[in-house]
Formats: sequence, structure tokens, C-alpha cells
Amino acid sequence: MNLKFKKIAIFLGLGIVSFLQSSAQVGPEITSWIRNTTNATGYGGILSNVQIVQYDTSNVFVSCTCIPGYSIGPWMSDPNIPSNQNFVFKITRKPIKKTGAPTSVGLGQIGVWSNGVAIYNSSDGMSYNNKGYWNRNAYYFEGVSFDNCLGHPDAHGCYHHHVNPKCLYNDSDKTTHSPIIGYAFDGFPIYGAYGYANPNSSGGIKRMTPSYQLRTSMVNRDTLPDGTILTSANYGPTVNTTYPLGDFMEDYKYISGSGDLDSNNGRWCITPEYPLGTYAYFVTIDSNRTPVYPYTFGLTYYGVVQTGNTGPGGGHNTPTDSTTVYTSVQNIKKEINLTLDPNPVTDYAYFYIDPSSDNNIQGGLYDITGKLLKTYHNLQPSMSYSIDFTCYPAGVYFLRLQTSNTSYTRKIVKMQ
Repeated sequence: MNLKFKKIAIFLGLGIVSFLQSSAQVGPEITSWIRNTTNATGYGGILSNVQIVQYDTSNVFVSCTCIPGYSIGPWMSDPNIPSNQNFVFKITRKPIKKTGAPTSVGLGQIGVWSNGVAIYNSSDGMSYNNKGYWNRNAYYFEGVSFDNCLGHPDAHGCYHHHVNPKCLYNDSDKTTHSPIIGYAFDGFPIYGAYGYANPNSSGGIKRMTPSYQLRTSMVNRDTLPDGTILTSANYGPTVNTTYPLGDFMEDYKYISGSGDLDSNNGRWCITPEYPLGTYAYFVTIDSNRTPVYPYTFGLTYYGVVQTGNTGPGGGHNTPTDSTTVYTSVQNIKKEINLTLDPNPVTDYAYFYIDPSSDNNIQGGLYDITGKLLKTYHNLQPSMSYSIDFTCYPAGVYFLRLQTSNTSYTRKIVKMQ
């Protein structure tokens, strides 16, 4: 076999490649989680991010509260309050493509972000007139209740994101491949919005585009995307200012090849963590960083979904075999590098700690007199954090960060 065809065979190896990578070493399915090693707390004083990552030859078990390390809330028009979910998610280390009919993504958690927060699908769980034909798009119907990080809690206190989790990573970085920001419950990774232009890693970096398109010629919601003609009793509302195009999931149609991604909102490709290739999902946003349907996954999973994570009572798994607790410490670095935007700021500022930075960064936000306003603990590289300035008056502030190796100070101006 010549080199060209050998590379193609490796690239198209599908589940075989993932099996070899995941079973032969401690792979990204183990190392990509944002572990809380200092008992840091988030909303409500609840332990944040991921508490324990343990694994055996077949699975990774991720113990988490469903509370992120970044600031969340408030939630307009949402009376629910986040609470500790005590999740233990099980992620297979040997993901494989599902043959036959694909598995539909259901309601509730369908995957987990790298900080232990739940991923929900694009639906708000309701349909027009409760008929089940025109399912409501959560971003349109519930978006008013999303906080600044584009998440909100459900009636059970489960904080979650239906769309791009903008506070989890730097979604404005168009120059580098996005990091792994979660895993689907079929075991395949979820990346941020940017990937290699071509699946073979050539062509530079680009924003991944979905292949779901608005049905722009539709005026009467009387036909489903697959062409099914509905009876009048199952019509949706006419496209108008009250129910604009995009309000419902069925307002979109999958058109193969119209974007970078397939019907699952992913593709088989090479990534930095999987140099031999893997199937990978990507979150989708537009050039203004606004979430774009279907946001995370399509209507179905690509791979085989394990039991134990989904549905009522899901996400509370118990390992049945002997496991190893992942405790590896990253190599010590000597600097703090970050980007901050916007500056000047009127309400929220965001800072992203570059991957070249040191780990476990401490710090605080200070006013012009040197008064400490907010304390930061255990900040990590490759992470995005928010600063809420809405409660502070106009003036000059300083973000000061430090590690045992170095320190960093950034001036921030709050506008009126």
C-alpha cells in the first residue's frame, strides 16, 4: 500500500482509530476536563467545575455539580435556581458509529461540557398548540432568560446551555483550532466554533458552518422539512412578526453539503487532540458570534449512546470495575498571557487566558483606591472568564493576577 492510500485508510478508520487512541493511552477524553483541585466554589457556594475524573479501560466517569467556575446569572423571566446536581456522567473511551437508525437526542442532558455543565438540545420541550409538529426553538423562546454566558437553570435546578457556551472558551479567537469543550453521550468530542478548513487539517482555520438552512420561501407552516404535508389541524402559525422564521426547529431544513458539518452537526476530521482523525461535533455561531441553529448537535447522535446518562434520573452512574483517578499535573509554565475585551467596558468584560500561561492563577479586581472588589481562585489557561461591571460606577479598575512564578496587572476603564 503506498503512503497516500495508507493515510486515507487511517483517516477513514472511524471507530478503529478512536479505539486505538483511547485504549492505548490517557487520551483527551480523560485530560480535557476542567478539574477543581482547590475546592473552589461557584454559584450559591457550590463546588464548581469537575470534582473527580476516574477511568478504566472502557469508560471515563466525570463527577460534577453542574455549576461552572465562571459567574452565572441573573436570569430574567426564569424563577428557577441552580443547585448541585451531583452528576456522575459515564463517557465511553471506545466510541463507535451507530449503524441503522440513528439515536435521537432527547430532552434534558444530551452531553456534558468540559466544566461539568449539562448540554441541552435546541428545543425548549414545547410545541405549537402541543401538537408535536412545530417544536419551539429554545434560543428564540427562552433566550430572554439566558444569562450573560448563555445559560439558565431548569425547574430541577440543572444549569445548562442550549447554545454556544461563550464563557467556557474564547469564541472570538479565529486564528487557532478551538479546544475540546465537552463530550457527547456517544463518546465523541465537542469542539468550539473553529476548526481546520478541511477535514485533513489543511487550509488554515475557519468558523464551522452548519448545513441546516432556514426555509426562506415558507409562508404557511403546513409542510415539514422532509416534505410531509400536514392536515390543517397540525399547521403551525403563519410566518409573521409574532412568529418569525426561525422560531421553530422545523423552520430549518438539512441540506447536505451546504455547510461544513453533517446532519449531526459534526464531521470526521483531524483535530489537534486526534491527529489520526475522529468524529467531532462543533458548536455553531455566525460572524458576530451569535448562536446558529442547531447550535450543538443536530436532531440525532452520530454514535452509539450508552445508557445511564439521559432521561429521568440519568447522570448518576456508579463504576462497576476498578478505576484510576486522574491526578496528572500540567507542566509548570512561567507567565500569564491573556486577552481582554471590551475595554473600555459598559457592562461585562471578558478575559481569556492563553494556553501558554501558567496554571492555577489567583487574583482580584481592584478599584482606583486599591480596594479589593472580587477575588479569583484557580484560573486556568485556555479558559474564558467574565467580569460583571454592572454594579460598579464609572471609573478605573485593575485586574491583578499572580502565580508563584509571575504577576500581571491590566487596567480596565468602566464607562458611564
